[in-house]
Amino acid sequence: MFDVITRKLDYTRLLFSDWAMSMGGISISTILQDLQWHFHAVILLLSFGFGYLANAHVRVDIFREMLAHRKQAWIELIGLVLLALPFMFIMIDESYELTQMSFTQGEGSESLSGIDKRWIIKSVLIIGFTVLLMAIVATFFRLVGFLFGNAETRLDAERSLQIFADESTELRLAREAAERALAEEEDALVAAADAAASAAGRGR
Repeated sequence: MFDVITRKLDYTRLLFSDWAMSMGGISISTILQDLQWHFHAVILLLSFGFGYLANAHVRVDIFREMLAHRKQAWIELIGLVLLALPFMFIMIDESYELTQMSFTQGEGSESLSGIDKRWIIKSVLIIGFTVLLMAIVATFFRLVGFLFGNAETRLDAERSLQIFADESTELRLAREAAERALAEEEDALVAAADAAASAAGRGR
């Protein structure tokens, strides 16, 4: 907001332009524009692991949520082994190569007055995917404990796992209330039909 406002006001725009010239071409506006996507990248990449542990990410699983906990756990475990873990190793390796290349080439901002040392922000790729890998490994061991452990281990694992698609109490109560209302309406219709039939029989 500061960057946009100061660029739209002639006084501040000219003031920062003069300051940039006196400082050898350092542009506050360009630096702020670079920082915007730098901060977005940091927030996004560092939230993946925590989001997965809290089950806060998007799941398109209208079928899985109707299954028992053990079946949900098996689906999650198979998905982690076949998809998530290989993908994480590939992404960490690629992120390392990308960061190393950026460091070696001395990559900086596309703008001459922007932020240099772009390898610093690119290294957040490695950190973010590593945090997500740790979350996946932690979930993997909890799933193993839930599926193959003794009764106490299973209970502890089930409490710590956030992957289960359970309905909330509020939704369950709302559904039950709707079902009761439909049942009462059906009973009323049946009673009305019986009453009408009885009246018709008496009329004959």
